[in-house]
Amino acid sequence: MIKLKLFLFALFILASISTNAQQKESPKLLVGIVVDQMCYDYLYRFYDKYSDDGFKKLMTKGTNCRNMNYNYVPTYTGPGHASIYTGTTPSNHGIVANDWFDRQQMRSINCVEDSTYSTVGSGSKSGACSPINLKSNTITDQLKLTYPDAKVISMSIKNRGAILPGGHLSDGSYWYDYNSGNFITSTFFKSSLPQWVTDFNNKKYSELYMSGQWTTLQDISTYTESGPDDSPYEHLMPSKATPTFPYDLKAMSSVEGYSSAGLLPYTPYGNTILTDLAMSAITAEGLGQDDQTDMLCISYSTPDIVGHIFGPYSKEIEDIYLRLDLEVARLIKMIEKEVGKKDYTIFITADHAVVPTPQNLVDHNLPGGYVYTDTNMYYLKESITAKFGQPLILEQDNLNFYLDHDNIAQLGLKLDDVIEFVADETVKWEGVKRVFTANQLYNGNSNDPWLDMVRNGYHHSESGDVILILEPGYLPSSKDTESSHKGTSHGSAYSYDTHVPLLWFGNGIPKMDLYRPLNITDITSTLTHMLYLQQVNAMTGDPIEEILEY
Repeated sequence: MIKLKLFLFALFILASISTNAQQKESPKLLVGIVVDQMCYDYLYRFYDKYSDDGFKKLMTKGTNCRNMNYNYVPTYTGPGHASIYTGTTPSNHGIVANDWFDRQQMRSINCVEDSTYSTVGSGSKSGACSPINLKSNTITDQLKLTYPDAKVISMSIKNRGAILPGGHLSDGSYWYDYNSGNFITSTFFKSSLPQWVTDFNNKKYSELYMSGQWTTLQDISTYTESGPDDSPYEHLMPSKATPTFPYDLKAMSSVEGYSSAGLLPYTPYGNTILTDLAMSAITAEGLGQDDQTDMLCISYSTPDIVGHIFGPYSKEIEDIYLRLDLEVARLIKMIEKEVGKKDYTIFITADHAVVPTPQNLVDHNLPGGYVYTDTNMYYLKESITAKFGQPLILEQDNLNFYLDHDNIAQLGLKLDDVIEFVADETVKWEGVKRVFTANQLYNGNSNDPWLDMVRNGYHHSESGDVILILEPGYLPSSKDTESSHKGTSHGSAYSYDTHVPLLWFGNGIPKMDLYRPLNITDITSTLTHMLYLQQVNAMTGDPIEEILEY
């Protein structure tokens, strides 16, 4: 009996040593950075102008995953953030778009809106949000479930960019209020703002940053990686007659209907203020100060906000990234000082990339164009009415067609017949590549790559009955106006939207370029092993073994 007790005690000691060793191998702080609308080529187009301590440091001293793609459509902000942090696609986590048509409420809803909660930190309604529609756990949830003492803090300019990475168990998720210039949260997360967030808001950074000018970081004549400053494919900012530098931020904020708080995210200082908040969080929350791994999730929204207005070949977007590089460098320097050079791991990726402005493609004799949904929908409803007696479509949202199931049943019609008719009509539209029905997505050939992309992004309760994907270079637009031919967007299954950067750096990360194909869902799978956690419940990604085996 004594020998047995000694043997069991020895096993207990060995198990404790093994567990402690594993915990020590994990970083004290894991930082996840998502850059909203970052094309893979931005790393290389602007490389020579980057500092030595930002993107270039991660590219040359860490792991550069050069063949990372999204494996579903649509490629939007909400689904992107959810997929990065759940390790699965919208078919499982349910965030099928930034917004979708809700059949119960008979209206389009935002992916994180939740009227059962209210704003904390301002008098606006911008905090009526939660992760209510996120149907699976995140890696941050799994960390909190396993180690309740671990801290998870998430932040973004956009509500969805803060809420979805932080997950259901976040210790604090904060996003920007365009009305007040404050960072706010929801009563889902907090009953009141922590004092450090209140103190941060009291510094009125939005007023400070919007009191000067936005000029190029470097001499604009050296910005040869972008197109002309005065481009016909760019929208105008308030008070501007041309889309050109410099931008007088005070004058812009003085235009009726605009404010410094509202315009800050349209300038590089939207990235600056978010870095300021992240650095404050590290100090105030004591992130990375014990042996239990904490997670800080940052989503830089401004590149997307500016990118929609000016497009990927603008001097504005080049300047945004040169300045974002300095923000990344500033953040890393602070982390290495406060946490330790060997005690943190960081990854940087994007929630999607972007298509070049379609009109620019057309003018250069490249494939591209627009599908004008208002006109097409008018004729589609006429055709449905002629066939079935009524239009029978409730809504079109994100190229998803939501049919009126109740009315179809009351008329004694077969739903499949109406769906097939809509599919047959919409496939005739100029610019449409493929049309898929719900039945196809559940039962279709799995060897069809386009069907698989749509299937991975489909969830029955949020998605439509008929879904379109457009030809390369095409974007949907409601009407054919002068404005519709300026700026750009994203959401497709093509490489210009799906191919994004993925950089790893820090504790235990090898120096290498990795070229094999990876899916965005592989990030959380890799983090699961890096942090010695149980796999996240709906995870479908695979670990990046080259990083873990180093």
